[in-house]
Amino acid sequence: MLARLQRAVVLSLAVAAAVWAIAFVLAGLPLLAMIGAGAITFGYAVVLGVEFALMRAINRDDPAPPASASQLLRAWWSESVLAVRVFGWRQPFRANAVADWLPVSCNPSPRRAVLLVHGFVCNRAFWNPWMRRLRREDVPYLAVNLEPVFGSIDDYADIVEEAVQRSTAATGLAPVIVAHSMGGLAVRAWSARYSGEARVERIVTIGTPHRGTWLGRFASTPNGRQMRLGAAWQGGLRSDGSTRYTCFYSHCDNIVFPCSNATLPGADNRHLYGRAHVELAFQPEVIDEALRWASIDRAPSARRA
Repeated sequence: MLARLQRAVVLSLAVAAAVWAIAFVLAGLPLLAMIGAGAITFGYAVVLGVEFALMRAINRDDPAPPASASQLLRAWWSESVLAVRVFGWRQPFRANAVADWLPVSCNPSPRRAVLLVHGFVCNRAFWNPWMRRLRREDVPYLAVNLEPVFGSIDDYADIVEEAVQRSTAATGLAPVIVAHSMGGLAVRAWSARYSGEARVERIVTIGTPHRGTWLGRFASTPNGRQMRLGAAWQGGLRSDGSTRYTCFYSHCDNIVFPCSNATLPGADNRHLYGRAHVELAFQPEVIDEALRWASIDRAPSARRA
């Protein structure tokens, strides 16, 4: 469903930009043609800029180190480029380009399965780079689609449960769950319903609004409202198993702020400097953490603040 919606948006913007450009070129106004087509095509970067400005203001009272102007500029540019890849190509047109890969039988395996859970207005193609990397490393994996796209986060618990059962049956081992943004809340909703922490090896969340986000005040969908600061829904989530969590967060996260809201008490909370919201999910430190936990004979690593 989401892939079709995003394809329609991308194609509509492309047509609108082309019509604008052609109309003004024919009218003898090539500069306006270029400016208008560029605004239609890259206007999202302005929206991202507004998000970064709001984030910087709200984060002033956050205990995380403040982001410098150069870090914010670099994060804005990286997120602008990555947004085209993720929302303009990968999710609309490559949703099924990389298949899940699980062992056919539960023979002893040197790797646990990695279950990938995407965030708000995303689909499984968000994880295509991860899935290719995991396949090269011979790590079993499974990526879900959280639907309905604009439903309640509670609706996703059964989807996560089915994936956990499949990955556990295929490997004979408790899986590692990696969740980005709202996906981390979906995992916690699953855990509350199915006593999930005892059935997984590790849960890695990336930019998850565990205590909501300031931007949630503008949300109108059920899952968006559940991510508002202080939303009552968040009180029903389990927190006693947070020692099984690794939570990555950043002072340049343009979606989840105050940025420390992406941490959990008792978890292994790791701050990554200068990384924006989507960009966080593709950092080497994050992927290496998942691979470490997927290995049966992993060596323990030191806890990092």
